[in-house]
Amino acid sequence: IFYHWFRSHPPGRHIVRICRAEACQAMNGVATEEQARRLLGVDWQGTTADGQFTLEAVYCLGNCAAAPAAMIDEQLYGRVTPQRLEALLNAQRVTS
Repeated sequence: IFYHWFRSHPPGRHIVRICRAEACQAMNGVATEEQARRLLGVDWQGTTADGQFTLEAVYCLGNCAAAPAAMIDEQLYGRVTPQRLEALLNAQRVTS
């Protein structure tokens, strides 16, 4: 999408942003990206069928020293391994 805030449909209840910039990729961020898409069952800019999550790619969250980085809603997380991402998403499901 040419403009990252443009949406053709409402977002999910939770916005999951995964950093895809160089520092995060260098720290195995690709595995975290793949885990996000697998766990949510959507691709970038997609929203889960239950409307709980929208997955967005971002290209720097300013947390390079703690790469790979992710943000769920307005909460920033560092050193997000695939396993940690799964725990974070599960916690959002419980509290939703």
